[in-house]
Order: sequence, then structure tokens, then C-alpha cells
Amino acid sequence: MKSLIVVHLLFSSLVFAGTARADAVDDLLVEYRGQGAGPFNASTGEAFWQRRFPSVDGVQRACTDCHTDDLKRSGRHAVTGKAIEPLAPSANAKRLSDRRQMEKWFKRNCKWTLGRECTPQEKGDLLFFLRNE
Repeated sequence: MKSLIVVHLLFSSLVFAGTARADAVDDLLVEYRGQGAGPFNASTGEAFWQRRFPSVDGVQRACTDCHTDDLKRSGRHAVTGKAIEPLAPSANAKRLSDRRQMEKWFKRNCKWTLGRECTPQEKGDLLFFLRNE
């Protein structure tokens, strides 16, 4: 009986984690649509992820510089060398589960990589791509 309860609690927590992630992503996508963005496209998001952007210091940057091409692997910050946990929700259940954190990192990483904030369209396309990794 005890093991049945443990299995039920484990299953419930996994379902809740997936729901929290879906809710956080869906909430942001609704917000971006309200700002005039959409429809969103995972292929466009993936191309954006791979694209190299010229920065203000003349260095070409891409999301993959820190997060790697394989989102299921850990990355490393290009400047500080600090480890970055996998970005793929399939490899890291915490990813894409907190709306505030997603907005914080979009703002910081877009400014560093692109030299500007990402548009709602770019963020929506990226979320479409990332949520299925």
C-alpha cells in the first residue's frame, strides 16, 4: 500500500510539473500574441537559435555559444565559464516552468547575444522550439 502511495505521488508530481511548464509557456505565448506576435513557428525558433548575430563589440554570438547545439546537454557561459544546466525540458524538468525566470533570461540573454531585447515574435518562436526539446 505504501509503495502504491509513493507511485501515485510521483506520478502526480510529474503531471503537475508538465502542467506548470505548459501553463507558463502558454501564458507567455498569449501575452506575446496580445503584443501583435504570432503565429509562432518552431522551425523559425530553431533557425533563430542557431543564427549568429554581430554584437556591439564585433564578436559574432549565437544562443549555442553557451547552451550548445544539444539542448539536452549542459552548457557553459562563454565569458564566466559557469555551468548552465540543460535547457531542454525533457532533460531538465525545471526549464520553462517559471514565467518570471523565462522573461528574465530572455531579456538578459537577448541583450548579450543580439545587442537588443528579443521581440515578442522571436521569443514566441523560440518557446515553440524549446518546449518540444
